[in-house]
Amino acid sequence: MRNNFLSESELAFAKLIWEKEPIKSGELAALCNEEFGWKKSTTYTVLKNLCNAGIFQNQKSVVTSLISEEQYQEQESTQIVEERFEGSLSKFVTAFTRKKKLTKRQLEELKRIIEENE
Repeated sequence: MRNNFLSESELAFAKLIWEKEPIKSGELAALCNEEFGWKKSTTYTVLKNLCNAGIFQNQKSVVTSLISEEQYQEQESTQIVEERFEGSLSKFVTAFTRKKKLTKRQLEELKRIIEENE
Protein backbone atom coordinates (compact mmCIF):
# COMPACT_ATOMS: atom_id res chain seq x y z
CA MET A 1 0.00 0.00 0.00
CA ARG A 2 1.22 3.51 -0.71
CA ASN A 3 2.64 5.45 2.18
CA ASN A 4 -0.06 8.10 2.50
CA PHE A 5 -3.71 8.43 3.33
CA LEU A 6 -6.66 8.11 1.01
CA SER A 7 -8.39 11.37 0.18
CA GLU A 8 -12.03 11.75 1.26
CA SER A 9 -13.27 10.82 -2.21
CA GLU A 10 -10.92 7.84 -2.45
CA LEU A 11 -12.03 6.64 0.97
CA ALA A 12 -15.73 6.95 0.04
CA PHE A 13 -14.96 4.99 -3.14
CA ALA A 14 -13.03 2.35 -1.18
CA LYS A 15 -15.88 1.96 1.33
CA LEU A 16 -18.27 1.44 -1.55
CA ILE A 17 -16.10 -1.38 -2.90
CA TRP A 18 -15.64 -2.96 0.53
CA GLU A 19 -19.42 -2.91 0.99
CA LYS A 20 -20.29 -4.32 -2.45
CA GLU A 21 -17.39 -6.61 -3.34
CA PRO A 22 -17.01 -8.61 -5.42
CA ILE A 23 -18.39 -6.15 -7.94
CA LYS A 24 -18.07 -5.97 -11.72
CA SER A 25 -16.16 -2.89 -12.82
CA GLY A 26 -19.05 -1.80 -15.06
CA GLU A 27 -21.47 -2.00 -12.13
CA LEU A 28 -18.99 -0.06 -10.02
CA ALA A 29 -18.80 2.69 -12.65
CA ALA A 30 -22.61 2.94 -12.75
CA LEU A 31 -22.79 3.02 -8.95
CA CYS A 32 -20.13 5.75 -8.75
CA ASN A 33 -22.11 7.78 -11.26
CA GLU A 34 -25.17 7.49 -9.00
CA GLU A 35 -23.34 8.03 -5.71
CA PHE A 36 -20.70 10.60 -6.66
CA GLY A 37 -21.68 11.90 -10.10
CA TRP A 38 -18.46 10.45 -11.53
CA LYS A 39 -17.92 9.69 -15.19
CA LYS A 40 -16.81 6.18 -16.08
CA SER A 41 -13.28 7.45 -16.79
CA THR A 42 -13.04 8.99 -13.31
CA THR A 43 -14.09 5.72 -11.67
CA TYR A 44 -11.52 3.75 -13.67
CA THR A 45 -8.75 6.25 -12.92
CA VAL A 46 -9.40 6.14 -9.16
CA LEU A 47 -9.73 2.35 -9.29
CA LYS A 48 -6.42 2.06 -11.14
CA ASN A 49 -4.70 4.27 -8.56
CA LEU A 50 -6.02 2.19 -5.66
CA CYS A 51 -5.10 -1.03 -7.44
CA ASN A 52 -1.57 0.32 -7.93
CA ALA A 53 -1.56 1.19 -4.22
CA GLY A 54 -2.24 -2.47 -3.40
CA ILE A 55 -5.68 -1.95 -1.90
CA PHE A 56 -7.84 -3.47 -4.65
CA GLN A 57 -7.51 -5.65 -7.70
CA ASN A 58 -9.49 -5.71 -10.93
CA GLN A 59 -9.25 -9.13 -12.52
CA LYS A 60 -11.43 -10.10 -15.46
CA SER A 61 -13.49 -6.95 -14.78
CA VAL A 62 -14.31 -8.01 -11.21
CA VAL A 63 -13.11 -5.73 -8.42
CA THR A 64 -12.13 -7.20 -5.05
CA SER A 65 -10.05 -5.99 -2.15
CA LEU A 66 -6.50 -7.03 -1.36
CA ILE A 67 -6.82 -5.60 2.14
CA SER A 68 -9.94 -5.20 4.27
CA GLU A 69 -11.32 -1.93 5.54
CA GLU A 70 -10.12 -2.91 9.01
CA GLN A 71 -6.60 -3.56 7.71
CA TYR A 72 -6.59 -0.17 5.99
CA GLN A 73 -7.73 1.51 9.23
CA GLU A 74 -5.00 -0.29 11.17
CA GLN A 75 -2.34 0.87 8.70
CA GLU A 76 -3.68 4.42 8.63
CA SER A 77 -3.88 4.73 12.42
CA THR A 78 -0.38 3.29 12.84
CA GLN A 79 0.92 5.77 10.29
CA ILE A 80 -0.76 8.68 12.09
CA VAL A 81 0.77 7.70 15.43
CA GLU A 82 4.20 7.10 13.88
CA GLU A 83 4.34 10.28 11.79
CA ARG A 84 2.51 12.79 13.95
CA PHE A 85 3.10 11.57 17.49
CA GLU A 86 6.65 10.16 17.27
CA GLY A 87 5.26 6.64 17.58
CA SER A 88 3.78 7.39 21.01
CA LEU A 89 0.26 6.09 21.50
CA SER A 90 0.06 7.92 24.85
CA LYS A 91 0.82 11.26 23.11
CA PHE A 92 -1.93 10.50 20.59
CA VAL A 93 -4.50 9.66 23.29
CA THR A 94 -3.51 12.75 25.28
CA ALA A 95 -3.95 14.97 22.23
CA PHE A 96 -7.25 13.30 21.35
CA THR A 97 -8.72 13.66 24.84
CA ARG A 98 -7.71 17.29 25.44
CA LYS A 99 -10.88 18.60 23.81
CA LYS A 100 -12.98 15.47 23.50
CA LYS A 101 -13.79 13.61 26.66
CA LEU A 102 -14.10 9.86 26.40
CA THR A 103 -17.39 8.21 27.30
CA LYS A 104 -17.56 5.63 30.07
CA ARG A 105 -17.91 2.93 27.41
CA GLN A 106 -14.81 4.17 25.55
CA LEU A 107 -12.81 4.23 28.79
CA GLU A 108 -13.89 0.68 29.59
CA GLU A 109 -12.87 -0.43 26.10
CA LEU A 110 -9.44 1.22 26.49
CA LYS A 111 -8.97 -0.46 29.87
CA ARG A 112 -9.84 -3.82 28.31
CA ILE A 113 -7.34 -3.27 25.49
CA ILE A 114 -4.61 -2.28 27.96
CA GLU A 115 -5.28 -5.33 30.12
CA GLU A 116 -5.13 -7.62 27.06
CA ASN A 117 -1.75 -6.13 26.11
CA GLU A 118 -0.10 -6.30 29.54
